[in-house]
Amino acid sequence: MNRSSIISVLLGVFLCGCHQAETYRHWSVTGGGKDNIRYTTLTQIDTSNIAQLEVAWIYHTGDADTINHSQIQCNPIVVKGVMYVTSPQLKLIALDAGTGEEKWRFDPQAEQQMPDARARFAMNNNRGVTWWSDNKVKIIFYTAGSNLYALDAITGKLAQEFGDHGIVDLHEGLGRDVHDLYVASTSPGIIYQDLFIIGSRVSEGSDAAPGHIRAYDVRTGKQRWIFHTIPQPDEFGFETWEDTTAYRHVGGANSWSGFSLDEKRGILFAPTGSASYDFYGGMRKGDNLFANCILALDAATGKYRWHYQTIHHDVWDRDLPTAPSLVTVSVNGKQVDAVAQATKHGFVFLLDRETGKPLYPIEEQPAPQHTELQGEKLSLTQPFPTFPKPFMRQTFDETDLNDLLPDTSFQDIRERYHGYDKGHLFTPPSLRGTIFFPGLDGGAEWGGTAFDPESGNLIVNANEIPWVMTMIQTPAGAAPGESYLQAGERVYRMKCMACHGPDRKGAEKYPSLAGSGLKYNAESFAELMQSGRGMMPAFTDLKPEEVNALADYVLEGARFAGKKFPWSAGGKDAYRDLPYSNTGYPKFQSREGLPAIRPPWGTLNAINLNTGEVAWKVTLGQHPALKHATTPTGTENYGGPVVTKSGLVIIAATMDQKIRAFSKKTGALLWEADLPAPGFATPAVYETGGREYVVIACGGGKLGTRSGDA
Repeated sequence: MNRSSIISVLLGVFLCGCHQAETYRHWSVTGGGKDNIRYTTLTQIDTSNIAQLEVAWIYHTGDADTINHSQIQCNPIVVKGVMYVTSPQLKLIALDAGTGEEKWRFDPQAEQQMPDARARFAMNNNRGVTWWSDNKVKIIFYTAGSNLYALDAITGKLAQEFGDHGIVDLHEGLGRDVHDLYVASTSPGIIYQDLFIIGSRVSEGSDAAPGHIRAYDVRTGKQRWIFHTIPQPDEFGFETWEDTTAYRHVGGANSWSGFSLDEKRGILFAPTGSASYDFYGGMRKGDNLFANCILALDAATGKYRWHYQTIHHDVWDRDLPTAPSLVTVSVNGKQVDAVAQATKHGFVFLLDRETGKPLYPIEEQPAPQHTELQGEKLSLTQPFPTFPKPFMRQTFDETDLNDLLPDTSFQDIRERYHGYDKGHLFTPPSLRGTIFFPGLDGGAEWGGTAFDPESGNLIVNANEIPWVMTMIQTPAGAAPGESYLQAGERVYRMKCMACHGPDRKGAEKYPSLAGSGLKYNAESFAELMQSGRGMMPAFTDLKPEEVNALADYVLEGARFAGKKFPWSAGGKDAYRDLPYSNTGYPKFQSREGLPAIRPPWGTLNAINLNTGEVAWKVTLGQHPALKHATTPTGTENYGGPVVTKSGLVIIAATMDQKIRAFSKKTGALLWEADLPAPGFATPAVYETGGREYVVIACGGGKLGTRSGDA
């Protein structure tokens, strides 16, 4: 097989009659259940027969984009024998869960579905969909671009009674005009009673929309409540922003990674990201509630119940990357319902579910204060949980440099290491470059955590890769006599350099723009700036003259050679045109493209939430460049684990194109199998027709791997 696939692995099923088995037998919600513990009580697949798994079916969508590195990150859901998945081009597809045969597909880009301007949208990733029924109507909710869609789950047709003939524009209802800003959603919403609750993905730059959380009526699409993650006057948390007008301009603080829900108590748990811009907070001084928070809201009304902030005034992009797992743990011999929140920087915050109070002390420790970035004001302290123990390395010193490298390459990374700022978990960004470890993609990431109720173990996969963040001063704005080419370079430095780098060659997940004139002409480039694509938001705030100038600079054209840029087209917005930007998102790597830190680069961890100890830790994956090495390396990993009552932890996530099963008791590897492409997604475990299956989306596309189509 040479194409990415959704592979179902077939075995029978044992149906237990206990309450727990009934609760965790199904996979009708992303993550297996609204408590987000990714756990199943199906037991036919177990430690004794895992090696006998066979491929049951493979389904191809036929719409991979190998040029733009498309992915499939969805965790499929299964309802009454029907599986719902999303494709690389964000089509929604219904399959027979037992055979993989297609029942219907919905294409949001089809002209008849999205006339006129709605046919253009950024091709963001999608990690799942949401099912709702009142026993008469059956609806699937999902997002593509800036639109929320409601579809009849039986026919795949738009539900005409919902919103505008089945569509709601997520730009609407945020309380300020954000139509020129990027608003989308990568994680599925969640159902509470007759409400569909959703967060958003927004730009991570200074042009970010606010990340407020919203609830819609499941039948009509009418917005029923909104919670301001950037508080407004007279709202709790407003005092944590020194600039009392910041709420009108600053964005972010968005709940992009999904929700957990305690339906019995009616509490919604929402993790939030950093306020924008990610790496400079001079225009958003203060602790910045409710950025970087575990938020508990009344699910029926959106009213605030409690919060816990895991980072104050974040300038490290340490969003909470996953919805918390709702767990029950033993504290001094008493069973306590809790929230377990894993973070990018290797901590687990363990909080009482009703009050938000830490179950064990969380210390506010002094944090570095020196910064050369004018106007920045760092938080004096940051929170450090004392229990449980961190699940990964949190320091990176010279003894940790990668000694698997050839001597000349090792000397090179050592020299670079000494030239960067470093040394503390909260060393701030700098003009020289700062080593961020843990890196920008974790620690924990969007794959999330699984929880085993039998052992009390929280299962989390982690990345252990250092990154380097280098800041740069940005141009002051348009000036008289500026040429179009000079204006294009200025706009590039303000809007594009943070992702594509000062030399336009890109890095990691951001493509090179050097020589991109072979791919785009002026017209298609202007359309790209209007629509966005993949990780790139739309830049509809740019004036036509600025787009023209940027096109000349990026495409190395000469349409306006010798012409002066109209000075009035520029303009300095203190909140958007910040004095600093970053030069890209490079990892700290050797000349060979290997991490500068010694292995392991990816791990799978079991943390006992009753004892606070790491019960076991194993490397996860083997780097393809070192596949014959005797040293287990692990790899960066995206997508999470599933844990089973029958004794297994099942996970793909690695760049070596494998799916694996481990003993949940010891971490011993019990089985592994090749996939047609890396499975950067979370598996689902389900039963249909008396048989048990494991399904994984193998979309590839990350870390330089091949993209797939199913």
